[in-house]
Amino acid sequence: MEKILIIEDDKSIARLQKDYLEINGYEVIIEPTGDITKIIPLLEGVSLVILDLMLPSGNGIDICKRIQSLRDMPIIIVSAKNQDMDIVLGLGVGADDYMTKPFSTNELIARVKAQLRRYSKMKNAPATTFDDANIIIRDFMINEMTKTFTVSGEVLELTPKEFEIILLLAKNRGRVFSKEEIYERVWKFDSLGDAFTVTVHVKRIREKIESMSPNTPLIETVWGVGYKII
Repeated sequence: MEKILIIEDDKSIARLQKDYLEINGYEVIIEPTGDITKIIPLLEGVSLVILDLMLPSGNGIDICKRIQSLRDMPIIIVSAKNQDMDIVLGLGVGADDYMTKPFSTNELIARVKAQLRRYSKMKNAPATTFDDANIIIRDFMINEMTKTFTVSGEVLELTPKEFEIILLLAKNRGRVFSKEEIYERVWKFDSLGDAFTVTVHVKRIREKIESMSPNTPLIETVWGVGYKII
């Protein structure tokens, strides 16, 4: 049975999430304060975290960073509709998806299942040889086996989602992918696609590349259509 940690201070929301997740076969624990010293011991055996951004004892962005530094697991952030900038920050530091309050329990279950399924496929994917895994585009090299992205020989740290976007575009160099198609391919949702999520991740990828190799673009925006590798 997969275990899910809910970090949420609203008791009624946390209880509702817990009830529906348990109905769907998950073990659920709740941490209501956002105190990182209480969260860390609870991470043992957890497969996914549902993280509210507004918490009494901690900032959701900082908590997301801390969890990502300790464990490789999907994080779904939850926010109020007036927290768009926090959503951007949360996705930028490694959260995998987000939901805005209020949301339906069906949406919650769908997103949880999709994230757990995606992470399971990543972990169980068959290894390839090093030579077969390398994709080289000018000064950029993507290694599918080691999940590394290098710029002029130096490793550039990407979140799992950022790497998957780069890999998808690089494997199909020259082809334009719409934001909706990228969302479906990377997040494995079809009816719940959100172009905003893709926009944020591409923006972060570009910023990281620019910080390491100024004036060396990789992803091109095709206005009104989507993105492609230059």
